[in-house]
Parts: sequence; C-alpha cells; structure tokens
Amino acid sequence: MTLNTIHNDNLLDEETIETIKKDLLDRKKQILKDLEDISDPESINNKVKFPQYGSKSDENAQEIGDYTTNLATDKVLEETLRDIDSSLERIEKGVYGICKYCNEPIGKKRMLARPVASACMVCKTKLQNQA
Repeated sequence: MTLNTIHNDNLLDEETIETIKKDLLDRKKQILKDLEDISDPESINNKVKFPQYGSKSDENAQEIGDYTTNLATDKVLEETLRDIDSSLERIEKGVYGICKYCNEPIGKKRMLARPVASACMVCKTKLQNQA
C-alpha cells in the first residue's frame, strides 16, 4: 500500500464516470459553439475574426481591444477543449481517474472538482514544487 492509496468510498464508480462524461460532452459542445462565435469561417485555419465596427478612431480602438480579448479567449478555449478531449479519451480507454505519473487512483472528490485532472494531488504538488 502506498501513501497515495485511496479509500474505496473515494474511488470513482461507473455512475460517477458517466455523469462526468456527460458534463464533459456538454462543456465540449458549449466550447465549440463559443469558438465558432469568435472564429472567422472564411479563414483557412478558422482563426479569430477581426471585428469591423467602423473607421472612426474610437471604433478602431474597440476593434483592437475586442480582437485581443478574442485571441486570449480562443487560446483558453482551445486548451480547455484539448483537456476535455484527453479526459474523454481516458474514459474510453478505461484509465480515467488514474494518475498518469504514479498510476494510483486520483480520487472521486478531485475528479468531481476538476474533471480534466490527470494527476493525483501528491504528484501535482511535486510537479508544482519543481517549477
């Protein structure tokens, strides 16, 4: 038994995993919609669209401000989408809720609080202390 062993009542069960999976799929759907709202469909790579409000200087300043905000939003949404896809893949492979560093169960409370977590708190703390 290791320090990271978790009591059975804190292990993920199939019902909890299915609930988390549904929530992840709902979040993914919303993120894809949000990305669509800020993306330029005419762009080859679906890059963030540059808003066009007019040619006055205050409108130009607003365009630049909104574009900068949308770029940051796009980056966060893309990263979140990658995390969700990775979590859904781990669910399909049957390794969801298992730490990718020590192969111990992550724990139900952590997975409910952060469904995209791929590391247990012990390993996550070690990684943060190394940074």
